[in-house]
Amino acid sequence: MYQRLMEHLTTAVLLLDDGLRLSWMNPAAEALLAVSLGRVKGVPVASLAADDDGMVAVLAKARDDFHPFTQREVRLALVTGATITVDYTVTPLSAQELLVEMEPRDRLLRISREEALLNRQEAIKVLSRGLAHEVKNPLGGIRGAAQLLERDLHDPSLAEFTHIIIEEVDRLRDLVDSMLGPNRLERHEPLNVHKVLERVRALLIAETPEVQIGRDYDPSLPDFPGDEAQMIQAVLNVARNAVEAMAAAGTQAPSLLLRTRARRQFTLGAERHRLVCEVALIDNGPGIPQALQETLFYPMVSGRADGSGLGLSIAQGILHQHQGLIECDSRPGHTEFRLLIPLEKRHD
Repeated sequence: MYQRLMEHLTTAVLLLDDGLRLSWMNPAAEALLAVSLGRVKGVPVASLAADDDGMVAVLAKARDDFHPFTQREVRLALVTGATITVDYTVTPLSAQELLVEMEPRDRLLRISREEALLNRQEAIKVLSRGLAHEVKNPLGGIRGAAQLLERDLHDPSLAEFTHIIIEEVDRLRDLVDSMLGPNRLERHEPLNVHKVLERVRALLIAETPEVQIGRDYDPSLPDFPGDEAQMIQAVLNVARNAVEAMAAAGTQAPSLLLRTRARRQFTLGAERHRLVCEVALIDNGPGIPQALQETLFYPMVSGRADGSGLGLSIAQGILHQHQGLIECDSRPGHTEFRLLIPLEKRHD
């Protein structure tokens, strides 16, 4: 009866012998470790899941001390090549048996990370709108005063200075508007994501013919309700950022891959969606410095001396308006931005 109960648990349960070899595991453990009991029974547990945190040493200590141990957020490398994050508890049942319980943490960590991204984007939006209100009002006064002053100047040569004031005020106003991103409501029209990507690809080829731009599309993706102009802007901002980073670093044979996939039963933030469109932009550039990765989508944050720091912030804002978000994973030689957009019809 106890075995039947464990077989129906959603928690992964493994039974090890005193040599830390697998004696038994339930279906949840088979799913988590991506192996079947029939193929790996009697195999050392270290062969099924390797880690850098000394899991084998913890298991041996629990066996030798006859004392339970719990480890949190341990990354395991599976035989399939995949990496998972788990919490596990090892409990000695006898001198010859150890019970190991594993709880996957990847989905919870992902939800937490995405909720933080969404909350951060909302905070940025509130801050930007407050800043725009405080800045644009005095800018309007400065511009009006400069125009009145220009009219009353008797020396035409002095008009050059009022022109500079007006031009700089207009530049600052445009900068504030850029920080706010799109201020109009998007049109909820059926949108083909591949049409968006092909438009972006054509623009990039014209601008930077030295970059090899590949395609890996999932033709089964359906249309989703969205604003074509805004989505083109979001993808183009991310793609241009990648291209400019590769150019600045002098990347040899620079390449950018545009990839689409459908993700089923996918969680964005705390909300689960039946179907999500994933647009990945993958480059072989220098990667994003670790110090920048946490603040990557903040306005005015840039890794380049000549960068405005607005492109990624605006792109994240556009995805936020489409109930989606942008994620990023980066290391030297491989940077991947993923634009995640729910495909089901929304009820606003």
